[in-house]
Amino acid sequence: MDDAITLEASANQPPPLEPYDLFATDPVLGAAMEREGGDREAMASFGKAVGTDEVFEWGFAANRHSPELATHDRFGNRIDEVNYHPAYHSLLEMSVSAGIHCMGHESQPGNGGGVTRNALMYLVSQVEVGHGCPTSMTSAALGALDHQPELAETWRSRLVSRNYDPRLVEPSTKSGCLVGMGMTERQGGSDVRANTSVAQPVGASAAGLEGAHLLQGHKWFTSAPMCDAFLVLAQAPKGLSCFLVPRVLPDGQRNGLRFMRLKDKLGNRSNASGELEFDNALAQMVGPEGRGVPTIIDMVNATRVDVAIWAVSLMRQAVSQAGWHVAHRSAFGSKLIDKPLMTNVLADLELEVEAATLMMAQMSGAFDRAPTDPDEAAFSRLATAVGKYWLTKRSSPVVREALECVGGNGYVEESILPRLYREVPLNAIWEGAGNVIALDVLRAMARAPHSVEAFADRLERASGANATLDRHLVGLRTAMGGHDDDVSGATREAGARRLVEQMAQCWAASLLVQHGDSALAEAYVQSRLGGDWGSELGTLNPTARLSHIAARAVPSR
Repeated sequence: MDDAITLEASANQPPPLEPYDLFATDPVLGAAMEREGGDREAMASFGKAVGTDEVFEWGFAANRHSPELATHDRFGNRIDEVNYHPAYHSLLEMSVSAGIHCMGHESQPGNGGGVTRNALMYLVSQVEVGHGCPTSMTSAALGALDHQPELAETWRSRLVSRNYDPRLVEPSTKSGCLVGMGMTERQGGSDVRANTSVAQPVGASAAGLEGAHLLQGHKWFTSAPMCDAFLVLAQAPKGLSCFLVPRVLPDGQRNGLRFMRLKDKLGNRSNASGELEFDNALAQMVGPEGRGVPTIIDMVNATRVDVAIWAVSLMRQAVSQAGWHVAHRSAFGSKLIDKPLMTNVLADLELEVEAATLMMAQMSGAFDRAPTDPDEAAFSRLATAVGKYWLTKRSSPVVREALECVGGNGYVEESILPRLYREVPLNAIWEGAGNVIALDVLRAMARAPHSVEAFADRLERASGANATLDRHLVGLRTAMGGHDDDVSGATREAGARRLVEQMAQCWAASLLVQHGDSALAEAYVQSRLGGDWGSELGTLNPTARLSHIAARAVPSR
């Protein structure tokens, strides 16, 4: 044993970070989520459970062995099934049993259940994010189904169940179900009103479905195709409408859902995404006919929160790996973390992650309380969009720079970093790419002026604590409220990303000044708002308390 330790030390290789407690080693998560109503005990227990060697290996295995599509069985019968590695099922069982897919709906809104759920999602996504797709969509679908009370009554008990049941059988016979979503089509993409899938009513009942419609068409992206049902959009006689499409019908027959192929994706390899065609598929309408987008938007907004959470979780894991590496690797006579330039890089990375975590926490709290609190709903309307845009954008440079900290060892598949790097761009695409989200912010400010006031008021809770921040908050209010008649709509649209970036950085700075470490808050304001920063990470002012900030990035065990 002594020889092994000596050999490891002489090789100058850091020990593996895993296993470790993801909750206990996070410098801001616990306080931030508890402040928003989260259950610290539940978070602490789960953070320890997901950090084991076994769970990390599940993450590697589920991505190493991608899902496989079987369109037919050996007798030539159409089956349209996706086969996953057992590790994927183990990950889903862990998340479902923890209630990530349903915790926010197990009790009344605003009691912190949604906040706790988001913290659990954040923790497990650091280990493996792909399996979070079906849990995210199921949680989001529960809100959308409320637009059709009789459907909600039928499906709620199936979805608010902490039993993971992967069998493809009639939903009422299962101990728990999951729901997916299909919106985009190849000819329209984000322009879902260009959808060409058609739904025709077929009578009061068909195959045991009341008010059934017959669907013909396709979906270009349908994630998690082994879910028990999907919320989709299709053109009904009175316009684009939302429908629930089960995989297996009440009479036990498989529905007319045909999977043409699985996407060969850059990342997110554990999670199947398929091209789907409706071949006389039976469905039930959700919400009013012709109001499909407003109906399904509840689901979209909830999943937007989740993709923002995934972005932050990927940043946290990448920076934890980088911090651990540079704290244990020596070069030119000392630890890497003690080299002034590496200290600057790691400190800058930690600024991004802690700011992102505080934003995620406040966004989670507002979203949880929005159904019962109009002010929280108004703030959430903008915060969800701004957070989704900014956090998914910032994750790519953060993960890339963290990989560079680790160097060549971070570039090989035995490291988790290549997988994290492949994952991060997807969050900026899912549930609305950057332009879609930025334009959504403009639309929200124009249609819901109260959201502008709510957003500004929330940020101004930090007023008086930092002169630079104060100046930027005054400018932000002007920018958000300005509707100069001399400014064309095209000019406002072209500046949408600039405005959202301004909103996001002021929001992050406000939270850090109120709740963050003082040295970190000062460095963030000085660099992001004060302009004392370069064009790449690692360019903080050398007089900042860099060593103190960088040390926060190193998980302690």
